[in-house]
Amino acid sequence: MAGGSLETAWELAQLFVLRPVLAVTFVLSFILLSWYVAWRTVLVHVPLVQEIAGLRRKKPVKPKPPNRGRIARFYESQAQRNSKSEGIS
Repeated sequence: MAGGSLETAWELAQLFVLRPVLAVTFVLSFILLSWYVAWRTVLVHVPLVQEIAGLRRKKPVKPKPPNRGRIARFYESQAQRNSKSEGIS
């Protein structure tokens, strides 16, 4: 009689504890393996993912020249004209 109740207790433990734990472990390991394969094959090459993960090195920032465009040259020439006209008066 004691052996029979021990067997049923073991069967209940398997049914309610061991099986769910093994099932959850299997599912989590499958998800992690799938994520690892996707990371190594595809996601590493996506620029947005590279930026988020910190895999992409930032390009050094070049300082912009002070007179780089037409508008800057225009205002610079206007400033020179104004300074010359103020110096004459």
